[in-house]
Amino acid sequence: MVQRRALLGGGLTLALARPVLAQGDTAKYPDRPVRITVGFAPGGSTDTVTRMLAPRLQALLGQPVVVDNRPGGSGNVATGVTVRAAPDGYNLLMGTISALAINPSLFDDLGFDPANDLTPITLSVDIQNVLVVPVGRPWKSVADLIAAAKAQPDTLSYSSSGIGGAGHLAGALLDHMAGIRTVHVAYRGGGPAMTDLMGGKIDFSFASGPNALALIESGRLRALAVPMDKRMDQLPGVPTVAETLPGFSVANWYALVGPKGMPAPIVKTLNEAMRKALEDPEMRALLVAHGAVPTPCPPEQLGRFIREETLKWRPILQATGTKPE
Repeated sequence: MVQRRALLGGGLTLALARPVLAQGDTAKYPDRPVRITVGFAPGGSTDTVTRMLAPRLQALLGQPVVVDNRPGGSGNVATGVTVRAAPDGYNLLMGTISALAINPSLFDDLGFDPANDLTPITLSVDIQNVLVVPVGRPWKSVADLIAAAKAQPDTLSYSSSGIGGAGHLAGALLDHMAGIRTVHVAYRGGGPAMTDLMGGKIDFSFASGPNALALIESGRLRALAVPMDKRMDQLPGVPTVAETLPGFSVANWYALVGPKGMPAPIVKTLNEAMRKALEDPEMRALLVAHGAVPTPCPPEQLGRFIREETLKWRPILQATGTKPE
């Protein structure tokens, strides 16, 4: 297994040395720009959703909200940046299922533990993914794709936004449950992955709704199925993968977190701002249209959820043989 022991470079020691904020510092929060780090390249779904929310958050907080892309390490680089940051509410992370729940079981030594070394703020959205293929490919169903993969083992390729992400996990689970062998190609974000998929360099992808829906509607990609428990409202005629492979389900989600040790008043301010942004009718409609369902929650609920998701995926990663590449 690939070793990832140098991602943080002493981040935990730095975390222990952070100063405690004075009460006055929390009372005037925020009084300068707030940065939200995204662990993937521009154009992917994490980037898209965060940039949709940023203007609304800026209006609610009264300060600029800046999106900072730090791709690399399947989101680990961005997580490390946040773990090392001061816990003052000005350096946050839009974490994904991979960064917060999958990577601790996937990589040998991250140098940090997302469940313990970050401050939960709120879940942001559930992301609805879609199994898509280039329109030039002949497959019209999951069964067609499986048959082609069985006829050509180790030949068909699928793209993802990075190792350990929902797209990677869905492809690994498809291999495992269908008894096929396909080739995973990891990118530094959903944007580059979709470019090569549309160009025909990749055979299929479990792409996120924010990346895929417009391309499906414009006829540039063909939707075969959705990997969730039920069909998407935006694609009612597209079946679930489970209708072909019973029990198949891969959920995807994003959550806002910060460095460990953030003061409760700042966490409350950010949680309330995110809740108001996500519950705004226009924002909700925009997100849902892009395959992102708002899911705000209290900080303590997010903390429990991250731990539950980490435990849930550990045996699945072992069963599918999913490893860093």
